[in-house]
Amino acid sequence: MLTADAPRPASARRRRPTRATLLRAVASVVAGAALYLSFPPTGWWWAAPLGIGLLLGVVADRSWKTALGWGALAAVAYQYPLLSWTGTYVGAVWLGALAVVVLAVAVPLAFVPLVARLPGAPLWVACLWVAGEAVIERVPWGGFPWAKLAFGQAGGAYAKLAALGGAPLVSFGVVLSGAGLWALTRSRRRLVPVTGALVAVLLGPVVGIAVPAHPAIAPGDRTITVAAVQGNVPRAGLDFASQRRAVLDNHVRETRLLAARVAAGQVARPDLVVWPENSSDIDPFRNADARSEIQAVTDEIGVPVVVGAVLRGTTNPEGTEVVQGPRNVAVVWTPRVGPTDQYAKRHLLPFGEYIPIRGVASLFSGDVARVVDFEPGSGAPVLAAGPARLGVATCYEVVFDGDVRDAVVGGADLLAVPTNNATFGFTNMTYQQQGMSRLRAVEHDRAVVIAATSGQSAVIAPDGTVVSRTGDLFTPGVLVERVPLRTTTTLATRLGAVPEWVLAGLAVAAVAAVATGLVARRREGRGA
Repeated sequence: MLTADAPRPASARRRRPTRATLLRAVASVVAGAALYLSFPPTGWWWAAPLGIGLLLGVVADRSWKTALGWGALAAVAYQYPLLSWTGTYVGAVWLGALAVVVLAVAVPLAFVPLVARLPGAPLWVACLWVAGEAVIERVPWGGFPWAKLAFGQAGGAYAKLAALGGAPLVSFGVVLSGAGLWALTRSRRRLVPVTGALVAVLLGPVVGIAVPAHPAIAPGDRTITVAAVQGNVPRAGLDFASQRRAVLDNHVRETRLLAARVAAGQVARPDLVVWPENSSDIDPFRNADARSEIQAVTDEIGVPVVVGAVLRGTTNPEGTEVVQGPRNVAVVWTPRVGPTDQYAKRHLLPFGEYIPIRGVASLFSGDVARVVDFEPGSGAPVLAAGPARLGVATCYEVVFDGDVRDAVVGGADLLAVPTNNATFGFTNMTYQQQGMSRLRAVEHDRAVVIAATSGQSAVIAPDGTVVSRTGDLFTPGVLVERVPLRTTTTLATRLGAVPEWVLAGLAVAAVAAVATGLVARRREGRGA
């Protein structure tokens, strides 16, 4: 029998750290799951600050290496289910992208034990998170910021922060609240720490709620009626493109049915019709039949139609091809005139529209060989589309702060997100993209029209509310709604990336200050 003073056996001494390690592992996974659940379609926006608070409780008192490990585990629990749609049809190659975005979360968390030593620790933790998102916005392969915390906040208390400082300020507010919850557990009921922690918890949602909402339609707004056509595709996955003519025919048919309903007085005549990305994978500039079909239905509806087309090459007047690869283009087709304006997608989806490190990627999936590298476009993403100056963020481009802002600064009074989600089947990708589009509406005070090949299409008001949406995925549908044409500029539009750079700069300064202090103390210790 062991007495109270007898030493414990080695096996008993090992049980406690093992149990603590298991608890930290569970807490990391739960924290990551909470971040995931804040995104659509679940949309539990309030789960994100709770997840951040729990995660900081795991990593804040650890070494940087341990914090990196627990942060990586939480990031996998967060980003694996969120981004698994990227591997639906291209196999394990997407795990490389997952590793990169996991590091974008884990590396900032590795610095949390350093900045946790500073007064006002929640502020520095939130700045660290924004710094990580700023990196993944830009690298690798042009960036992959799909999992920004801000994109899970549409409709929540933090959403209107987007009008002040864009998506980075929304992420900052969410993490600041979570860090405040963590700080409350460390405050030991002292007045100043408790007050500071409460301010951190409440600042983001209180300011977000206090920011005046953009009205859906304000007195004096110039408005138009816009239609989003969802023609559907023959089948999900990469094979949808093998029946390109069927996809085009589907969109022609739905637009023709819309014209018939207009003629019968069942719906208002639209001023503009938006088709999805890839609605005509047959190049209408090279295929006379496709061109004829598009022109005929445009004449029938009697208003401009924005057609998502894949152009297979561009020739100059001398007949020499100047662009060899295919381009993903939005073309304005005008009644009795034909194509009048176009925008080629600039920000291409890695491992979707082009394959980086193709030789390595092909080792993981035979489907890589089926992906033809597209050529990126250039120029402002704004189209003269009948009565609207239409800002275009084609599918993946809506995820980038700068791409959407370029459209608004370029004069867009209405935003469109033509998208083809058929490649990703019955996954949550389309709902996540809708959440991003809602946040962009608030950020720039613009209505947004989402036209998707297979769903879900939607019309979003400038306040971020969904005015209407189509139903089940892989069904045809048409939306016809009145939307405002706005020329106002929010503070976020005017500031651009300034808030992001300021917050990221504060993170770097905080880490540098703590590191410098530690080095100085070590030198003093050696001198003593």
